[in-house]
Amino acid sequence: MTGMTRSGKIDPAISKKLARDIREIAKRAHNEEEVRIPVELALKPVLTQLGISTQANYEQKLTTLQGTGYADAVYGFGVIEYERPGKIATPAGRKEVIEQLSSYLTSKARELAPTKPHEAVKKMIGIGLDGEQIMYLRYASSPNRARFFQPISLETQLDFFKQKGLPRGGFQIVGPMPVDEASIDWLLYSLRFFQRRALEPHALAEVFGPEANIASNAINSFYHKLLAADNRRVEMFFAQWDMIFGVIYGQELERGDAAAAELAKLYGIVGKPDLKRLLFAVHTYYVLLMKMLAAELIFLQEGSWFASFTAEVETASDAELKNKILHLENGGLFKQFNIVNFLEGDFFRWYLDAWDADIAQNLRHIAIALQQFEPATTTIDPNATRDLLKKLYQYLLPRRVRHDLGEYYTPDWLAERLIRQIGYDGNPNTRVLDPSCGSGTFLALCIRKAFDYADRNLVRPDELVQKLLTNVVGFDLNPLAVIAARTNFLLSLGTLIRHAPRIEIPVYFCDSILTPIEFVHEGQIEFVTPALHEGKVELEMPTNGRIWHVDTSEGRFTFPAAVIEQEKIEIVCALLEESVQVSRTRAQFLEKLRTALGRLDNAVEKLIGNVFDRIVRLNANGKNGIWARFLKNQFAPVFVGKKPFDFVIGNPPWVNWQSLSDSYRDKTLQLWQNYGLFSLTGQAARLGGGKKDLAMLFTYACLDNYVKDGGRLGFIITQTLFKTKGAGDGFRRFQLGDGAHFKVFQVDDLSDFQPFEGATNRTAIVTFQKGRPTKYPVPYLYWQKKAKQSVSLDDDLDEVLAKITVKQWEAQPVNPDKPNSPWLTARPKAVIALRKVIGQSDYRAYAGSCTWANGVYWLEITGKNNAGEIIARNLSDVGKLEGIEQVDGVALESDLLYPLLRGRDVGRWKAESSAFLLNVQDTEKRCGYDEDLMKDKFPLTLGYLLKFESLLRKRSGFRKFFYKLVGKGKKKKLEPFAPFYSLYNIGEYTLAPYKVCWREQATFFTASVAGSSKVADKNKVVIPDHKLMFVPLDNELEAHYVCAAINSAPSVLIVKSYAIETQTSTHVLENVRLPKFDVENQQHLRLAELSKTAHALAAESKPDTKRLEEIETDIDKAAAELWDITDTCLLYTSDAADDLLCV
Repeated sequence: MTGMTRSGKIDPAISKKLARDIREIAKRAHNEEEVRIPVELALKPVLTQLGISTQANYEQKLTTLQGTGYADAVYGFGVIEYERPGKIATPAGRKEVIEQLSSYLTSKARELAPTKPHEAVKKMIGIGLDGEQIMYLRYASSPNRARFFQPISLETQLDFFKQKGLPRGGFQIVGPMPVDEASIDWLLYSLRFFQRRALEPHALAEVFGPEANIASNAINSFYHKLLAADNRRVEMFFAQWDMIFGVIYGQELERGDAAAAELAKLYGIVGKPDLKRLLFAVHTYYVLLMKMLAAELIFLQEGSWFASFTAEVETASDAELKNKILHLENGGLFKQFNIVNFLEGDFFRWYLDAWDADIAQNLRHIAIALQQFEPATTTIDPNATRDLLKKLYQYLLPRRVRHDLGEYYTPDWLAERLIRQIGYDGNPNTRVLDPSCGSGTFLALCIRKAFDYADRNLVRPDELVQKLLTNVVGFDLNPLAVIAARTNFLLSLGTLIRHAPRIEIPVYFCDSILTPIEFVHEGQIEFVTPALHEGKVELEMPTNGRIWHVDTSEGRFTFPAAVIEQEKIEIVCALLEESVQVSRTRAQFLEKLRTALGRLDNAVEKLIGNVFDRIVRLNANGKNGIWARFLKNQFAPVFVGKKPFDFVIGNPPWVNWQSLSDSYRDKTLQLWQNYGLFSLTGQAARLGGGKKDLAMLFTYACLDNYVKDGGRLGFIITQTLFKTKGAGDGFRRFQLGDGAHFKVFQVDDLSDFQPFEGATNRTAIVTFQKGRPTKYPVPYLYWQKKAKQSVSLDDDLDEVLAKITVKQWEAQPVNPDKPNSPWLTARPKAVIALRKVIGQSDYRAYAGSCTWANGVYWLEITGKNNAGEIIARNLSDVGKLEGIEQVDGVALESDLLYPLLRGRDVGRWKAESSAFLLNVQDTEKRCGYDEDLMKDKFPLTLGYLLKFESLLRKRSGFRKFFYKLVGKGKKKKLEPFAPFYSLYNIGEYTLAPYKVCWREQATFFTASVAGSSKVADKNKVVIPDHKLMFVPLDNELEAHYVCAAINSAPSVLIVKSYAIETQTSTHVLENVRLPKFDVENQQHLRLAELSKTAHALAAESKPDTKRLEEIETDIDKAAAELWDITDTCLLYTSDAADDLLCV
C-alpha cells in the first residue's frame, strides 16, 4: 500500500491531489450527477491504493420517515450524499443535506437493529459533498456528548440536530468546510475507519482480555519471572511497587486469598498464587498495552514520518525488539514528538531486566495484534474510546477482585454532575486539580469543557493547548493510574498536540496527602519526625536553613529548598539520571549542575551531591533506573501548589482507617490530629480510628494545600461523613485545625441507589468554598430513583437526570448546640416540626450483650435429661469467629440459660426469641462468675466452656477489655484479670423485666417491647444481642409508652434524617426528646394503650394490616400532641417520612 506512511498515516500528497481533482470537477459540474460520477471515479483508485474496500452501493433504497429515498453512495457504515456545487454553502441547501443524511443514517440503523437503532447508528457516519464544501454527521446521545470528532481545527462549526425516529439523541454536524487537503484527508480516514476494528473497549478485550491467549501467556510469563526473580533490580522495582500499593490497598492485600484464587483461575496460574506478584504481573501487562497504544496514537499526529512502533516488530529480531522496547520505556519514543514526561518513574519496566525469548515472543504478539485496530478512532470518534482504558482494566481484573481491593471507577455522568455543581465552565485560564485523578475521568471532562469554551470564545489552538498543559493538573499515588491518566490526557487533546512545541503532561505520580516535608532551621539541625521517621538525623543546613525530605522504599532523600522549583528540580533530576547513566563522578556532576543553575551555596551543593551519591550506590547495587524521575514527581505538589487552584475536584479514596496499612496510619497520624479529625494518641489512635475514612483527611489536606482562598473544592465522598456520630464529628467542624474555615455549598445525596458498579455504598457529591464559615441550613438535594428505572454506567448526565427525582431538602446539625453533631436532613417544613421533638430524652439506651464468640455462647435447646438438665447444641456457624467446633447433646445447668433476642427477632411491634444465650456474667463485677463458683454450682457449663478456652482467651474484645499490664521494665506484660469466659455489655440493667428494643442495622427504624420467655418451664427475661439497642424498664405500661413514642412518625423521621441505617445506635434517645412517663398523664397512657393494641395485632398469625395502620395513625397523632406538633406540621413529617420509606 504505497499510499500509507510507515506510521500508518495517509500520505498527504494523496489527499492533496484528490482535493484538487474534486475542486476541478466542481468547476465543470452543473448538477449532482456531474459531481457524483467523476468524484467516485477519482475516489476508487485512491481507496484501492490505501487498502480500503471500494465496494460501494450506489442509489441504495432506504425507507425514511419522509418516505422512500436513495442514498448516493454507501460504503459499509458510511453514507456519502453528493450535491450540486455551491448547495452546501446556502442555509437552505445545508438544511436539506442534513435532513437527507440524518434520515438515511436513521433508516440504515433501523434496518440493521430494529429494536435498538440508536446503538447501530453510533457506528455510522454521513458525509455531504458538493465539490466545493464538505460536511460530516455523527450520532450523539445528547448535545452534551456532541463533541466526539474534530477533523480540522477548533474553528470548525459544530451544531446538533435532533432526529425523529430515534428513541433518544441526534446528530452532531461538523462543517461545512472547504474541500482541501485536510478535509479530504479526514474523508479518507473516515472511510478507512469502517474497514478496521475500532479502538473500543469490548473489541480490545476480545483480543487482549483474559479469554484470549495473548493475555494469559504474557501474564503467566511475567508472573513466573517475578516468582523466580534473583535480580536486584527486579526486586527493587517490585519492592517500590509493593510500598506504594500497600498504601493504596492497605490491609486488603493481606486478606486477598479469594481474590488471588479467582485471578489465578482467570489467567490459568497453577498452584497457590502469590496475590501481590500476580497483581504486579497483570498491572505490567496492562501498562505495557497502554504504552504501545499511546505510541500508535502519537504517530498519527501531523508531521510524523517515523515508523510506528508496531510497523516493524513482526520482522525484528529479539535483540532489535528489546532495543525498541527499551526506547519506548525510556520515553525516547515520545520525546521524538516533544512529549517529555509520558514515561518516568515507572516500576513496570522491570521485565527488561528479566528479558528472554519468552518475553520477546509475548511482546511481539501484543504489538502485532494491535495492528488490526484503527488508531484514528480516537480522533474520528472519541466517544467510542470514552472510558477505553478504564473499561479495559475492568475486563482484565474481575469485578470481585477489584472490589476486594476497593477499586471503583467514577462514571462519567457522576463526574459531569460534580463539574457542573462546582461551577467550572471550561475557561482555560482557570486552574483545576484532580488530586486523586485515577484514569483521568475528571481531567478528560475538563478538557472537553475547555474545548467547548474555546469554540464559543474563539480561543486559538496554540493558546488553548498551552493553557491546558498548565492549568488542568492531576495527581495520583497509583503509578498504574498515572500512566492511564497521561494516556487519556493525550487522547483528550487529540489534534491539539500538533500545536504544542513541547508537552509535559501535567499528571504526576505523587501522594496528595503526604507531600515532601519542609524543615526550617539555622545552621546545624537535629530533628525527630515521629510521623515519618524514627531516630535522629544531623545535617549541614543551607544558608536559608530550608530543606525538604522525600521518603521511599530505599530510605529518605533530602533536597535543599533552593532547587524546589519546577524548572530547577527538573534540571537537577535530569542531570542526576544522565550523570549516573554515563558514570560521571560527583565532582563532574556538580560542575554540570553549576553550569545549569549557576553558583550554589556550599551546603546546597553538598545536599544535592549526597543525593547523587545515594543514587550511584543504588545503581551499583542493581537498584537504579527510576529514582531521579520518581523524585521529581514527588515534588509536584510543592511546585505545582505554589500557585493555588481555583477548583479542586475528584473522587478521593474511600478507605476505612482500619483498612489502611500500619505504616500509612503512623505517617498520617499527626495530620489527623492537626486538622482536628481525631484526638486519640499512640496505640489508641492506631486501634481506635473506628469508622473514620481516609476521604476525611484527603478533603482537609487538599483544601489546606491546593485550594486558593475563595476557591472551591468538590468531591464525591461517602455520605456517612455527614451522618456518623463520633467518627464524623471532627470532619463536620469544617475548619482546618485552628486555621481557615470552609463553607459547605451544597450536598447531593445519592444513597438511594448505587452509582458505582456493583458497590453498595452511600454516595454524595459535596462542594466547599475555602475561607468562609459554613452557614446552616445547607442546601441538600436528595436523589430518588423513579420506579422501574435503572441507572447505567454508560448513561450520560441528562439520561440519569431523566430517571431520577431530585428533592430539595436542607441539612443542619441535629443538635443546634453542637455544630459538629450529625446532620438532620429533610424537607424544610418538616425540619421546623422536628425541632419540637429534637432534644435529650429522659431515658437512656444500652447496647445488647457482646460475646465476641457467638458460636460458643449462642445455643439451641434440643431436650432435657432425666436429671432436669438442659440438652443443647451450640450454633457454631454464627458470628465472624471461624473454627468453632459444634458440640451436640451437651448437658448444661438451666440457671445460666436465657432467651436470646437477635436482630432478626425484632420487628415493628413484635419481638420473639429464637435462640438462647449462655450468660455467665456477674452483673455486679461486670465480668465472668468466679471459676470457684462455676466449679461448685455450674460444673457442666464450666466443662463446656473449657473446651473452647484457648479460643476464648484470644477473642479480640477479651484481650482489649479484660487484660492489664503487670510487672515492670522488661518484665512488663499483659495478663487477664477476669475469667476467660467473661462477656461484655451485661449489667443489672440487662435483667430488667421489660425492654424497648430496636435494631442497630435496619432500613427502617423499628422498635418493639420485649418481656420474658420460657426456659425449662421457667419465665426468664430476654437478653438482647449487641446488634440490638434497648431501654430497660420495670413497668409494662411505661415500656409501651416509650415504644409508641419512638415508633411514631416524628421520631422515625428524626432517626432516619440524621442516622445511617447501619448505625442506629443508643444515640437515638440523645436526639428524641421523650419526657419521663407519668401515670397521671392521659397522653402518656393513651400512647401506652395504643402500643399494647399494636403489639396484640402484630402477634396474630394473620395480622389485620388495615386495623394496624389505623392504630399507627392514632399513635402519630397522639405523639404529635405530646410534642405540641400541629396537624399541618404532622402532615409535613408524614410526607417526609414517606419520602424516606422509599429508600
